[in-house]
Amino acid sequence: MSAVPDRALAVWCPDWPVVAVGADPDTAAAVVVKNVVVACSFAARAEGVRRGQRVRDAQRLAPGLVVHARDEAAEARAFEPVLGVLAEYTPRFEVVRPGLAALPMDAPARYFGGEDLVVRGIRDRIGELGVGAGVGVADGVFAAALAARSDTRVVAGRTAEFLAAFPVPVLELPELDEPLARLGVRTLGRLAELPADAVAGRFGAAGVAAHRLARGLDARPPAPLRQGPDLTVETVFDPPADGSERIVFAAKALADELHAVLAQSGVACVRVAVEIHGTAGAAGVSGAAGAAGAAGAPEVSYRLWRHEGLLSSTAVAERVRWQLSGWQIQLQRNSTEHPADHPADQGITRLRLIPDHLTPALGVQPGLWGADEAPDRIARAAERLQAMYGPNAVTLPADRGGRTPLDQGVRTPYGDLPPDRAEAAPWPAALPAPAPADVPRRPRPAVVTDRTGAPVAVSGRLLVSAPPAELTVPGTGERLRILAWAGPWPLAERWWEPGAAVRRARFQAVTDDGRAWLLAVQDGAWLIEAVYD
Repeated sequence: MSAVPDRALAVWCPDWPVVAVGADPDTAAAVVVKNVVVACSFAARAEGVRRGQRVRDAQRLAPGLVVHARDEAAEARAFEPVLGVLAEYTPRFEVVRPGLAALPMDAPARYFGGEDLVVRGIRDRIGELGVGAGVGVADGVFAAALAARSDTRVVAGRTAEFLAAFPVPVLELPELDEPLARLGVRTLGRLAELPADAVAGRFGAAGVAAHRLARGLDARPPAPLRQGPDLTVETVFDPPADGSERIVFAAKALADELHAVLAQSGVACVRVAVEIHGTAGAAGVSGAAGAAGAAGAPEVSYRLWRHEGLLSSTAVAERVRWQLSGWQIQLQRNSTEHPADHPADQGITRLRLIPDHLTPALGVQPGLWGADEAPDRIARAAERLQAMYGPNAVTLPADRGGRTPLDQGVRTPYGDLPPDRAEAAPWPAALPAPAPADVPRRPRPAVVTDRTGAPVAVSGRLLVSAPPAELTVPGTGERLRILAWAGPWPLAERWWEPGAAVRRARFQAVTDDGRAWLLAVQDGAWLIEAVYD
């Protein structure tokens, strides 16, 4: 089946990650994840900065570039007022991601007097918020999102013509970009001209989805599903939960359950609805305006999030966190305006995940010997441990900027993004690669002596009293002969702050047992900072 998708309206806020971190729109600014630019301001693009660039390359093009770490929670919170506008037209809007949302156009157009009036009303209301946004209408959410980039309303039935000139990367299927480019297919129009069976045979399910989108259709063909059991999963909090962490970790386990239920039923969902009930909430659904009326606090928060089988349990839980954060902000605002009627300290009594727009599951080809399944099993086990013992029960090592091995490594809770803001900073005297294998939590004391057994000292001018000959590690009984050494290298930190200044000299040494050591002298004492295998 290749029925034309339903009409959809999309609201797109350009450079939303940059807006959410509070960057000056007239300043060259970029938001980075893992040292890669994921969004930049108009001023930065004018100087040649683009998404996907390494931070160093971007800074070379724009020397005054201001770098920010991405804050997805802040993006979701800042997007709440825009979603409140959409909720005035329908509770069935969906959040594709913070900065991009969509709603079905048919019902609002009938109720408010046509597509033009709906577009004009939404654009005006968002403009009153002081938010720059594009509003687009087309057949299907994908085409509407592209139309929003140019504030375009595509005539019904002509979506394929509108999409033809867009480059293939707008599909956001990076595994297809290079193979299609090698075939000379660089636009959606050229992709749509290819035979569907040939694309399916060469590129599989991803190619089928891309080909359908290029033709102005839904990524997956509509298919009637037999009536079956309710696939909604939920958890009840008794007593009510009053902390977001408890709710988020419960959401991870609930998302695992949802994925298992969908897989057992042989279906997938295009969207997942998150429904959060407060202590005053009753059964039912309310939009962002709330079930209590236009001026009332929402007793139930209901939000659609695009899923398409791509959201992991951690990603679903993160969207629950964003939704909960925005809802609590709205509760605080309503409590301030109407303190007698709307208390701000509502607890959470129920969390529901509702699969929306079910489609037949296409299945995934497993790797040889089940290799592709191992990461999923590890993720599920880690998330269960976090749900039982807290976010710090499972952590992962990550790189961070700094001068010492202890500063350069940080452990972050599983599922969280490692800190990126320090990577872009210059770190004079930082330890170069390769990184040492053994880094103690605190530098261990050591004794370094010369050939006569006298302690080796280092003067303020970095003069060594005698060549180091022997390394002793107290508490272990190790007395190791030093075969080679290099240094000293000065390291001064916080020299501008009285009482906090640190000055030390570094050495590297190789001992007769084959190990290499990173040593330091501070206040006349020798320390072991790290060991190389």
